[in-house]
Amino acid sequence: MVQTSINRTAYAELTTRAQQEIDEGRLPSCQLALARNGELLAFETLGVATNETRYVVYSATKGFMAGLVWLLIGDGALDVSRKVVDYFPEFGANGKDAVTVEQMLTYKSGFPRAPMGPETWKDRSARVDRMASWRLTAEPGTRYEYATTANAWVMAEIVDRITGGDYRTLMTERISGPLGFSFRLGVPPSEQGDIARIEQRGEPATSGEFQAALGVPAINVGEVTDAALESFNEPRHLEAGVPGAGGVGTAADLAMYYQALLHNIGGLWDPDILADGTGNIRVSDPDMLFGGIPANRTLGLLVAGDDGKGFMRTFGHTVSARAFGHPGAAGQLAWADPETGLSFGFVTNGIDVHLLRQFRRGVSLASKAGNCVG
Repeated sequence: MVQTSINRTAYAELTTRAQQEIDEGRLPSCQLALARNGELLAFETLGVATNETRYVVYSATKGFMAGLVWLLIGDGALDVSRKVVDYFPEFGANGKDAVTVEQMLTYKSGFPRAPMGPETWKDRSARVDRMASWRLTAEPGTRYEYATTANAWVMAEIVDRITGGDYRTLMTERISGPLGFSFRLGVPPSEQGDIARIEQRGEPATSGEFQAALGVPAINVGEVTDAALESFNEPRHLEAGVPGAGGVGTAADLAMYYQALLHNIGGLWDPDILADGTGNIRVSDPDMLFGGIPANRTLGLLVAGDDGKGFMRTFGHTVSARAFGHPGAAGQLAWADPETGLSFGFVTNGIDVHLLRQFRRGVSLASKAGNCVG
């Protein structure tokens, strides 16, 4: 589907660029979607899949978790200035009692690489024990370092403690259900038939390529290895609903979710809290994962910024400084631009193991998407 309010020339360039990845064998399939003024403008699937196919969106899940947290703040049930132990007392073991909820949401908590292996994902008691056992690697509040899953697990436990429910069910009841999305956290095996199987493609970049592009011989991806990403093919991992990486949905879900954040569709959020979450940069510390550029973190999201480095934050070159969103591993993209009202979602089940090529693809797609305003 493509509506008339889209720039068709720019949209053709976007889809041609995405189709190139399919034709050259770097991706088995992908979806892209554009939305504006609360409406879906375009939604297309390329490769061996359909518009009904859902994808693991990896860390784009964090944008949805942020929205769930903002709802609890609006309810008056969560105060981000308070300490995590005020909601989750066991967490304070091993010197973690000073960590605040805000530090959790802005990645200044001091334990970014704390482990939570798949063997504990589905067992809440085991997760609590593991989180209690974690130790700090930096004093809370002193250093920004992106956490792939650790902080999200703590936030999920806080959500459960506050509500007496389950963060996966609450995601459906308070966000996906009211907004009519297929996005889910925790998909039972009987409902996994429409989820695209993840595949690795290509050859990794050489140390020489990394050196020429970034001045370093390699990138430390931490726990986000290709094998870890591919492990979400396992039904038990999809069922677990990993809060920082395991969400499942379509490109349309992503594009329309960011429309919901732009326009507060359904009046789900307190307007002041929504404005803070989508626009107030609370952390500008150096992000060493991206060469030391300012992190530009809100209470759960990224902002493109006006420093000319927005493309390194996965927003491409054509959005405004106010664009906000959250990407995911393997090249998933999700953002909205308040200046144009446009939102974009891109998902794939292909892991292009050449990280430099994957990054360049994302910059190209995001830039072309930003040009699609009619």
